Amino acid sequence: QVQLVESGGGLVQAGDSLRLSCAASGRTLGRYAMGWFRQAPGKEREFVSTIRWNTGNTYYANSVKGRFTISRDNAKNTVYLQMNSLKPEDTGVYYCAASYRADTDWSYTRAYDYWGQGTQVTVSS
Repeated sequence: QVQLVESGGGLVQAGDSLRLSCAASGRTLGRYAMGWFRQAPGKEREFVSTIRWNTGNTYYANSVKGRFTISRDNAKNTVYLQMNSLKPEDTGVYYCAASYRADTDWSYTRAYDYWGQGTQVTVSS
């Protein structure tokens, strides 16, 4: 019913920038938030950022605050993650997710109902 497709990942050097995109298709009625998570090899999936769809309110993990920016395009049904000043520790598979739940904590993976396939981001020293 809902499909999410990430794009924009790649191999970059420390200090460079990348812009990730997540194109959504299918049901939009009842969607409250979309977010980004990442997972490094051997580590658990961690919260990166989320955006409340209607209000545009944004939230960030402390590790990316001031460097990453999440945004949305209602007409294109797409969410973006602008990543600046990338560090090697930002390396991982980045996943887009959509939540169809109200009044929840969107920093937890369990708050999301649909997930994309992920896109690899690698930052070299």
